[in-house]
Amino acid sequence: MVVYIYPVQTAFTQRDVDMLQTKHKVKCLAFTQSPILLPIYFLIQFFQLLLLLPKTKTYLCFFGGYHTVIPVWFGGLFGIKVLIQAGGTDAVHMPSIGYGNFRKKWLKMATVYSFKNCTKILSVADSLIGYDYTYDEQIETKQGLKNLIPDLQTPIEVVYNGFDVDFWKDFNSERIPNSFITVAKGISNSTRAKIKGIDLIEKLALAFPEFHFTILGDSTYTTKAKNIQIIPASQPEQLRQILNQHIFYLQLSTSEGFPNALAEAMLCGCIPIGSAVGDIPAIIGTSGRILSKKDFTKLKALILDLTQTHDLKSKRHQARQRIVEHYSYDKRKEALLSQLSCSS
Repeated sequence: MVVYIYPVQTAFTQRDVDMLQTKHKVKCLAFTQSPILLPIYFLIQFFQLLLLLPKTKTYLCFFGGYHTVIPVWFGGLFGIKVLIQAGGTDAVHMPSIGYGNFRKKWLKMATVYSFKNCTKILSVADSLIGYDYTYDEQIETKQGLKNLIPDLQTPIEVVYNGFDVDFWKDFNSERIPNSFITVAKGISNSTRAKIKGIDLIEKLALAFPEFHFTILGDSTYTTKAKNIQIIPASQPEQLRQILNQHIFYLQLSTSEGFPNALAEAMLCGCIPIGSAVGDIPAIIGTSGRILSKKDFTKLKALILDLTQTHDLKSKRHQARQRIVEHYSYDKRKEALLSQLSCSS
């Protein structure tokens, strides 16, 4: 049995479960993101893992952190394989924007212990292993696990996120002229909004009042811009429909590993505009535009250039094909199941 452990259930953890269940029996254990509840959840998790111990072959964890400490300890004690998927916040140190596990003493200790003592690290993005960050001058250059844990010896392999290319599709229907969309949850929190680049989108809306902007994912977020539409988090079918109404997708994050919404939007034929952060440039390739620095003047010029391009239809097709070829659901499924097969 595979015991799949994560801080909170999400669409991508459920996608993994669906993949795993084709070959394995899976037991999911959610933890908590509340510091107040940590002691209780450590106790609950200890007894959960103890009860499941006789049937457990592998611990698969999403993100490293508090929730991986006991599984890693159990793994070492009882000879059980422990795979941790590095997903983003667990592989960055960005105290200037209040982001990353490594900025908090105890969370850093839990993360370092977990990654140094697990069987293997499965990173969803190459950048999370280690890269030089240059997008925002306020943020430290050295990011990724090998930079943040210099003596890390644990084997690392990249298993990219994967997407259902048959579900996320371009309907080839008419779209709102000069329309831009981004998907971001929790942005009513100002720190989260900055991490997701919402500050730049607000500036764009003021600079281009004739353009249409949509921010989807947080119904409590408020804006003064009349040309920004706020839409609450939607079910996949609704999200697919909304993405198909827009021409461009904005992923102007200050930090990302591998953003799921970007790939889903590209599959739906949205032309991507992304920041030079994490794996965003690799995902977009030549199908859209990359903002090399957090510079609003550069962003404005980039937007003007792209909106005046005449081959937008071919760009839409190129964006979709980029994900189909490199980041399909089947590719991730095959890679993830292969890792579990090797660990059993």
